[in-house]
Amino acid sequence: EVQLVESGGGLVQPGGSLRLSCATSGFTFSSNAMSWVRQAPGKGLEWVSGISSGGSSTSYADSVKGRFTISRDNAKNTLYLQMHDLKPEDTAVYYCSTGYFSRVKGGQGTQVTVSS
Repeated sequence: EVQLVESGGGLVQPGGSLRLSCATSGFTFSSNAMSWVRQAPGKGLEWVSGISSGGSSTSYADSVKGRFTISRDNAKNTLYLQMHDLKPEDTAVYYCSTGYFSRVKGGQGTQVTVSS
């Protein structure tokens, strides 16, 4: 059974940082590109970032470029999203998913709230 478990979200002030993790099991993580997607309140799903299976290629939505960094540890079957300079518009539930430009939710998500 494929499992994707996101964690690391929380409440942070504007300008703050968070690191999200996605623990995976049930498939060959190291053979799959991965993505982070998010869904803000009342809005549709937005692709945030993607990474190739080996980690050598990454891409970002314009809205997060320069502030977010996607990475992976294939030995630990875990995907990460380091977020800096968070803005209120980054408030959303964040999901990891298989695929480089995924637009589906992989797990239950982790809530990120950016507010003063």
